Amino acid sequence: MFNQRKKWLSGVVAGTLMAISAGSLAADKTLHVYNWSDYIAPNTVADFEKQTGIKVVYDVFDSNEVLEGKMMAGSTGYDVVVPSSSFLARQLQSGVFLPLDRSKLPNYKNLDPDLMKKLEQHDPGNKYAIPYLWATTGIGYNVEKVKAALGKDAPVNSWDLVLKPENLEKLKSCGVSFLDAPEEIFATVLNYMGKDPNSSDAKDYTAATDLLLKLRPSIRYFHSSQYINDLANGNTCVAIGWAGDILQAKNRAVEAKNGVDIAYSIPKEGALAFFDMLAIPKDAKNVDEAYQFINYLMEPKVMAQISNKVFYASGVKASLPFVDPAIRDNPGIYPTPETMAKLFTLKVQEPKLDRVRTRAWTKVKSGK
Repeated sequence: MFNQRKKWLSGVVAGTLMAISAGSLAADKTLHVYNWSDYIAPNTVADFEKQTGIKVVYDVFDSNEVLEGKMMAGSTGYDVVVPSSSFLARQLQSGVFLPLDRSKLPNYKNLDPDLMKKLEQHDPGNKYAIPYLWATTGIGYNVEKVKAALGKDAPVNSWDLVLKPENLEKLKSCGVSFLDAPEEIFATVLNYMGKDPNSSDAKDYTAATDLLLKLRPSIRYFHSSQYINDLANGNTCVAIGWAGDILQAKNRAVEAKNGVDIAYSIPKEGALAFFDMLAIPKDAKNVDEAYQFINYLMEPKVMAQISNKVFYASGVKASLPFVDPAIRDNPGIYPTPETMAKLFTLKVQEPKLDRVRTRAWTKVKSGK
């Protein structure tokens, strides 16, 4: 009898220890994500945590330069990061990402094959990253305030609106902002000037800097997220910004019923198209959890919810039937073939050109 009771107690203790151990393991399942600000649906992370039992630590940034600084320094502490494809290409040269094991990504089949071909210029063979969301860099503007400043024929379909000093001076009083994204702004200005947006000639950057310095007195600030609320609230009237962010601003103004009418333009001279990618740092501590999260984001309904919230196009073609038609049919989000033909992407530049551009950007921001 004693031995039977002893065995029973041993079994209870063992079972308790196993339960505690399992609970500890579940508690230890953590994922560290570093993504752009305002770039996911409110329920995405919570739904993933509920479905998988993985706790997500979710941090945000608002410029590729901030992310790249962390990646180059190493030991980021992140398991999933979201660089733009042009920055990813440069970072691949430094060997900071894990090659993807597609056997752990069953939802890979949901991606757009045409888009994947385009992305091979930055990630040959699509070995290291998955497309998350993509968009264009264009002009967001307050319809009424721009009309008041420049008249009913204001060139809202042209970069002239913000890159002609005489136009920007007239818009100065209602508030102008530019992205704090030197690669994108310089490429945009070079393209506007009829030069190669990916020029490797330092003289071209001198010319672009000269134009930006003429514009500088009319620019209220350089920031890559603040402009969303400022446009929505009517605190600024024009921004060089990202399509989805500007359409978020439009939506926030509609929800607030504040009478602010925001529009987005892909200028006729052409614009930058950028693709933000999901990648796993080589020093990630929670690789299995990273794969689960990336695979979850390729679920058609999950990605459609994100597009419906943030107004960006996604790389998940299978999500399109679930995307709000107002978004799916919006040429500012999914451009027409004619517009697509005028879009350009960034290429990886030599480090010495990066230094030229960085010095020039410091000069532009300071106005000196």
